[in-house]
Amino acid sequence: MYDRVLLPTDMSPGVDRAIEHAIDAAERYDAELHVLYVVDADAYSSYPDDEYVHEFEGLEHALEQAGRDAVESILDRASAAGIETESAIRHGIPHEEILEYADEGGTDLTIVGTKNRSGDYRRLLGSVAERVTRLSDDPVTIVKTPVDEK
Repeated sequence: MYDRVLLPTDMSPGVDRAIEHAIDAAERYDAELHVLYVVDADAYSSYPDDEYVHEFEGLEHALEQAGRDAVESILDRASAAGIETESAIRHGIPHEEILEYADEGGTDLTIVGTKNRSGDYRRLLGSVAERVTRLSDDPVTIVKTPVDEK
């Protein structure tokens, strides 16, 4: 049914269960697992003046390194399960890069993790998972992780 499964990750707590689902789906369908990390351009491009260029470059590098570490961790888990993998690190707006990668890579299923937050939180901020689901032409599985909101 599925030949290529896409797992975008930001290694937030909401992604842990999605990793398990993606590896399980890749095993069940004998599919290749594509792991994608998007360095969020908004996170490092919000400095308006040149005086922040050095700090901007440091933050971008740190986010990219975190992405490499996140992807490598998932690839290790998938490899231990005998799953063929591909990986990529991109820079940009997360939901746009995820959708573009899915189109370019011909993935059939995208599995995204999200934290299960209250309705008020969602209405104010939305989520990458919701945008990917709404805009994707292919099936998307959302794996929710409960969040303790004390």
